[in-house]
Amino acid sequence: MTAKTISIKSKEKNKAALSSVIAAIGLTTFKIVIGVLTGSLGILAEAAHSALDLVAALMTLFAVKIADKPADYEHPYGHGKVENLSALFETLLLLITCAWIIYEAVKRLMNPSAVVVEVTYWSFIVMTVSIIIDISRSRVLMKTAKKYNSQALEADALHFSTDVWSSSVVILGLIALLVSRLVSKLQFLEHADAIAALVVAAIVIYVSIRLGFSTIKALIDSAPKGSRDKIVRITEAVPGVKNVHNVRIRTSGAHLFIDIHIMVDGEKSLKDVHCITDKIEQDLKMELPEADITVHPEPNE
Repeated sequence: MTAKTISIKSKEKNKAALSSVIAAIGLTTFKIVIGVLTGSLGILAEAAHSALDLVAALMTLFAVKIADKPADYEHPYGHGKVENLSALFETLLLLITCAWIIYEAVKRLMNPSAVVVEVTYWSFIVMTVSIIIDISRSRVLMKTAKKYNSQALEADALHFSTDVWSSSVVILGLIALLVSRLVSKLQFLEHADAIAALVVAAIVIYVSIRLGFSTIKALIDSAPKGSRDKIVRITEAVPGVKNVHNVRIRTSGAHLFIDIHIMVDGEKSLKDVHCITDKIEQDLKMELPEADITVHPEPNE
């Protein structure tokens, strides 16, 4: 990968992460202002949620900047693990948020009269604006995450896509509450927001756990599923390779580090062996462009 390509990649990732930070600042400020002006505790609670989003977005921006730093003497494999740590941090934030949602939902189901929900026009306006912004930044983050295999941006995208679900549930809950107050036979709809919140929390927990396991695997250097078989198959197809063994694979952020030992004819010249290792690297790069490959040739006895 050339320096120009690395620079473009870094700029795109930083741009996506920065846009998320700016959106989080705007939403947090907007919700605080509306919450104070209307005296709505619900909107102020959403402002606190957005403040948590801002912390997550800042963490992602920091992680992306550090992860794209080149390797040095103290970090010979680069700084990509920072992205994995950021993704794990965001996963924990998501799970904590879900725990709070479940607690509040159960509390309201057990004692509906304990919380009086205020419904105003501003409640709908601020939640609608929140959904539009969250959909936009979630798409930008996920697109960039898939393009550059960034776990930090993927976790951020997941975080804000869950905000879309939770905000939608809040709106549905407000509508159901209005209907229950207008039609006495539909008073059971007072519980709609709490039940919907529990469903959303269950979905978020499932997705978060999957992302968390993926992040932990990267942190403990688990090889991506199927990667070893693919590497062996490509390497064995190169003319002159007698055997492939001792294949080692580790990930660091979006980067893949591969060590391979191969057996070649011991009578071949150093130049011929070098051509074989170059061919292996070229073929593997076609399938795994982000890979850093080291090939160890050994004489076939």
